Amino acid sequence: MMRMLHAGLIAISSTSCLTCGFAEEAIDPGRAANTIILDENGVRNLGIKTVAVEEQEFETTVFAIGRIEEIPVNRSVLSSRISGRAIKVNAFEGDHVQQGQVLVEVESRQPGDPPPVISLKAAQDGIVIASHVRVGQPIEPDTELLDISERSEMWAVAKIPEKEASTIKIGTRARIQVPALGGDPIEATLTRFGIMADREAGTVEGIFQIPNIPEGRLQPGMRAEFSIIVGMREDVMAVPRTALQGDPSKRVVFVKDFDLPNAFVKAPVQVGEQNDGFIEIVSGLFPGDEVVTQGSYSLGFAGGGSVSLKEALDAAHGHEHNEDGSELTPDEKAAKEGGGDGHDHEAGGKMNRYLQIYAVVISLLFIIVAQLLWRNRKAKA
Repeated sequence: MMRMLHAGLIAISSTSCLTCGFAEEAIDPGRAANTIILDENGVRNLGIKTVAVEEQEFETTVFAIGRIEEIPVNRSVLSSRISGRAIKVNAFEGDHVQQGQVLVEVESRQPGDPPPVISLKAAQDGIVIASHVRVGQPIEPDTELLDISERSEMWAVAKIPEKEASTIKIGTRARIQVPALGGDPIEATLTRFGIMADREAGTVEGIFQIPNIPEGRLQPGMRAEFSIIVGMREDVMAVPRTALQGDPSKRVVFVKDFDLPNAFVKAPVQVGEQNDGFIEIVSGLFPGDEVVTQGSYSLGFAGGGSVSLKEALDAAHGHEHNEDGSELTPDEKAAKEGGGDGHDHEAGGKMNRYLQIYAVVISLLFIIVAQLLWRNRKAKA
């Protein structure tokens, strides 16, 4: 009798474990909590753009700021070899002049009727940056009349921190951005160092010679930002700097969901070095992941998005899901197919499982009692 009851309890226990297998398979809660789903208008309004993560050559750079300056040898002064007075001035500040062009005519003080007139010509092509002469003005040989600067090329002078200067040599490449002009950076190589260090700032000057294009818009005094390339590493996984969001201790990127359209998952990442364009990703991403670049900052304020996880999964998979994104259980599917009645179907499903267990217990007890009765009758016979 006891052996039969023990066997019955084992059967009941096994049946209970089998009923546990009907528990619903939920979507990863971390993914659900960090997924932002937009509609088409939301994607367009935020200007979302993505790039694929890939391993690439990664440049180690030193950042410096500086200014645009004239090349000293490209500046000239117009003056007269004789005394007299200016009777004609053909160029003024801002005018572009050519070598050999007559800029000022000077009437000599030497006797004559009329007195001799000397034509003063430009020594080089360039722009008149200062004028010190007016018609009728007395002229002496030591008087500077016009300053002319030839600006087809300019110096970009970087203030390099002293602790970084030892890694930089003549011929080192750099990308130079001039904020006043915008556009793409200008690439150049270091041609020389300055002759004096700045004690207060703790910097040395590095001089890069650059073309003044487009349209000669570079002007002395403009701010310049330098990314000086001091090293290169192969096969480094990196993303554009615009993709990185979050505070310095919790860096994240938004990754395009592999399954759902217009869905973006906030992914924590560990970062390494950075340069003027890219940030090294040490962990948190895989090659081929599509990360958001343009619009990534705005995604951080998009909340839960304009489309629910349930709606997105329903559309992507062609069948209905729960609100948390999990698959429907058989009982939930049956309840939905039978129509909603406003009752708690999850509680009903649990009750059904309890009834199943109860039915198994009753059946086992009935079998045990029947076997005992049959043995008793057989013993009497």
